[in-house]
Amino acid sequence: MNSNWRDKKFYPTIGIIFLLGFIYLNYFDNSYFSFPIITWSPPKMGFVGVNGTRFVLVDNGNIESPVYLNGWNSYWLMEESVWGPSRYRVSDMLKKGAEMGMTVCRTWAFSDGARPNDLQTQPGVFNERVFKGLDYVVYEARKHGIRLILSLVNNLNAFGGKAQYLRWAEEAGVNITSSTDSFFSNPIIKEYYKSYVKAILTRKNSFTGVKYSEEPAIFAWELMNEPRCKSKSSASALQAWITEMAAFVKSLDGKHLVTVGLEGFYSLNSTGNYGANPGEWAASLGSDFIKNSAIENIDFASVHAYPHSWIPDADLAAKVKYLSNWVDAHINDGENVLKKPVLFTEVGALLVTKTGGLYDRDILLRMVYDQIYESAKRREAGAGVLIWQLLVEGVEEYSDKYSFVAWKCPSTYKLILEQSCRLRNTSRSLKNRKDQHKDPCFSQKRG
Repeated sequence: MNSNWRDKKFYPTIGIIFLLGFIYLNYFDNSYFSFPIITWSPPKMGFVGVNGTRFVLVDNGNIESPVYLNGWNSYWLMEESVWGPSRYRVSDMLKKGAEMGMTVCRTWAFSDGARPNDLQTQPGVFNERVFKGLDYVVYEARKHGIRLILSLVNNLNAFGGKAQYLRWAEEAGVNITSSTDSFFSNPIIKEYYKSYVKAILTRKNSFTGVKYSEEPAIFAWELMNEPRCKSKSSASALQAWITEMAAFVKSLDGKHLVTVGLEGFYSLNSTGNYGANPGEWAASLGSDFIKNSAIENIDFASVHAYPHSWIPDADLAAKVKYLSNWVDAHINDGENVLKKPVLFTEVGALLVTKTGGLYDRDILLRMVYDQIYESAKRREAGAGVLIWQLLVEGVEEYSDKYSFVAWKCPSTYKLILEQSCRLRNTSRSLKNRKDQHKDPCFSQKRG
């Protein structure tokens, strides 16, 4: 027998088999096939709880040190995790976030409609391939020591949103009004949402075998991204919806925190700082920072901040003054009225031009970071900031005017890292670390 037979037949055949297998696993839907769960030793990670106006680490039921957060938004993680060839971008983003000392990332756990990469294609019907993409996001977050805030539906039309739920109801013959406010009151649509939430919370990760409800890499569930009403007369329906859905989430998952997803606007009848609103329009949207956040099963309040969009005609000095008041008002209300942590889950600013040698974004971000840091030193309700939003190379399609690649913006990168490190030092979570040489904050000057 010819001694070169392996070279001529065997090795090429094996190579073709491996190539076909790689292509199949990465480019075709393997929803109907079962693959082994990854065998791994996940990094130790406790759950985060709430003690008064502070986040705290909870380990085996024991409350440990207070936790103050620096983090970011990358809403696109699930979509980029659907196909194998683009998953490295997700891994890279989570790795880079950890290298900046950040510990929390907020991202979408929804995508509703008939697009190829939509997670929910009909009420209660899911694309398993996309679900595995979300599994990958959670798995990678745990691997890199990042916790996730997972938002469960969009108020806006992007990625389906509440408008898609109304279309599904209409297609099913449900008699509803044309206003998207029906999302908050129609019993059929509310059941659609509950069915979706149950599927997410009871999901067992296909990579790790861990149920989402048992996964410490999930920081919190967000009921909706930026809930608003078309008419302020629907405010009571929104309040009732938040009450019902927060209780429903807690009935399925008692380990994770729940937040609304508010922008932080005050209503005309608010007991809080109505004057902090960016304009009269903000009180007409049916939401109320105090009333909505005070609901029993809402663990912490969320706030957004976009001075360039909300007061576009103001100069930089006016934007700084407005933003400072906006942050102070919500921290004070969290501390004295709600008695809950307040997390600024979206803070976005334009790069614009240099003012006195500094970019607008850095001036505004530095101010917010400083106010959160001062609150943290006083052990008050200002719990952290999540910047909007970070990208990596190759995901420009998800970009908006506030998006950027942090390592291409050295001054902003430095701000983010410094904030991560001084908050971590304030939390005393660097104490007794065994891997200090790997920690991005180890060499930083302590604030």
